[in-house]
Amino acid sequence: MHLYKYILSAFLCAFLYSSLSAHPTAARDTSTQILLDTIKQPKREFRGVWIATVVNLDWPTNARAGAEAQKRELASEMNTLQQTGINAIMFQVRPAADAFYAHSREPWSKYLTGRQGQSPGYDPLDFAVTESHKRGMELHAWFNPYRATFDGRFAMLAPEHITRVKPEWFFIYDGIKLFNPGIPEVREYIVQVVLDVVKNYDVDGIHMDDYFYPYPVRGQVINDVATFAQYGEGFDNIRDWRRNNVDQLIHMLADSIHKYKPHMKFGISPFGIWANKSQHPDGSATSGGSSYIENFADTRKWMQEGWIDYINPQIYWQIGNRSAAFDVLLNWWSNNTFNRHLYVGQAPYRFYEARSPAFKNPSEIPNQLRMIRANPRAQGSVYFRAQSIIGNANHIADSLRQDFYRHPALPPEMLWLDSVPPNPVQNFTARPENKGIMLKWAAPLPASDNEPVYGYVIYRFQGNEKFDLADPKNILHIQYDTEAAYFDTNVRPGATYFYVVTALDRLKNESERSPTVAVTVP
Repeated sequence: MHLYKYILSAFLCAFLYSSLSAHPTAARDTSTQILLDTIKQPKREFRGVWIATVVNLDWPTNARAGAEAQKRELASEMNTLQQTGINAIMFQVRPAADAFYAHSREPWSKYLTGRQGQSPGYDPLDFAVTESHKRGMELHAWFNPYRATFDGRFAMLAPEHITRVKPEWFFIYDGIKLFNPGIPEVREYIVQVVLDVVKNYDVDGIHMDDYFYPYPVRGQVINDVATFAQYGEGFDNIRDWRRNNVDQLIHMLADSIHKYKPHMKFGISPFGIWANKSQHPDGSATSGGSSYIENFADTRKWMQEGWIDYINPQIYWQIGNRSAAFDVLLNWWSNNTFNRHLYVGQAPYRFYEARSPAFKNPSEIPNQLRMIRANPRAQGSVYFRAQSIIGNANHIADSLRQDFYRHPALPPEMLWLDSVPPNPVQNFTARPENKGIMLKWAAPLPASDNEPVYGYVIYRFQGNEKFDLADPKNILHIQYDTEAAYFDTNVRPGATYFYVVTALDRLKNESERSPTVAVTVP
């Protein structure tokens, strides 16, 4: 299933497949708490969530609310997500060849104002980047690469919409218009669309979902035989040609993104099964739809070639599922990362599905999270979708905030993009001031790669605590800005605190520690 079908069937979802529940803290027994307490809290972990904008799923929930109301709503959602422990936002900026950003060659999305092409009076992506960074969260711009319309209301499309300007670039499948990936000009156009964001916005990553070639629908045929005849030289099989078309797009994107912004992360979120073993010798011990066969997306190859920096498979089944077990797929993906990152796509939305009883079990998602953390080749999770976290589906937000994400975490390093850390901060001081402690320092000397400092981490210790910077419980604050100061107001009169500060670069490489400074509150 995919998001299009999900929305048309009473919002039962489809962009991804798996789930994340949580565990009602009020019903937690002693043995469970002991188990939770033994879980090592990682200092580095990707903790993402999708904010879906298509048909106003997560934001803005009212397309006609006006700029200020939409800004307040997004800021409020980000506050809740930050308090839950989320450290990365996958923000949908292009649902259907339209835009949630001003610097675009495509028309404004109708999900901002109710009418495609009408300006909302502000730049949503610019606002989202600022608000996420203010809260110590990365923002990855989420693109749907090939979907050009979300429904069959073609008469409502803006005059400048690409389907009107270049009608020959599209085919209709199951009632919607899709870019034809076999046309070279289409691939070049999509690269330029993505580069509009890369060049003009301070996003941390470019993120694409699973919609490459369309998911199969009974009775529907992909109308690209003429394109194959024109461009398919060297291919005897149209299916291999289709896969090569998508390969070319991903390779072009990887080269282009990293040319303009070497620190920019590029990731893909495919369907949870790459291929079944019955379909491909390298496939998983599963039996279900697969991205390799159905979407012509060879995501395993993209990892192997180093074209993408992370893979975010939508593993939307429970542990032990007969056809596609979460544990089997987690192990398969982790064995096929080729030294790139694996962030597991999970779906709290399935708690709301009557047909998904396994996700009514409050232990299902916690057990999945334990499996992810126990796997050294998995670096985190991304949850579909924001409203399920904000709505605390099956107490998921409680479970994350109080248990799994009770301490802050930095995103994992990507050493193939940047392995040079910043230099340590200089002239670190701390002193009591106005019922708090004011910390100040000077920016580090330039790093050996001349990359500027991007942010800082402040650690705090008390009494006989071990000065362990590897333990995230000692992180007081993570900031993604260059202000060389922090005011700690959470202090008690008469207590002595010990502080350490480190510097971060854009890819969150961390410097050596500053000298420790001790302060006693009057």
